[in-house]
Amino acid sequence: MPALVRQILESLVFVGIGIVSFAVAFFVITKVTPFSIRKEIEEDQNTSLGIVIGSIFIGLAIIIAAAIHGGSGGGGGH
Repeated sequence: MPALVRQILESLVFVGIGIVSFAVAFFVITKVTPFSIRKEIEEDQNTSLGIVIGSIFIGLAIIIAAAIHGGSGGGGGH
């Protein structure tokens, strides 16, 4: 299998994993909160909640990117 095809397939797998992770995270957030996130953001125009949810997703994206990148970084440089 050519390297390009392998890299594309690996990218698609990681995209799938990322999308599933975000869906699970959103499901957990909606079940944990005692109020309707959709109502708070859409009807009540709760900007603060939108910022918090966005921050959670950005943090999750950083964690997923670090996991995909692997443990090749880090300190030391030896």
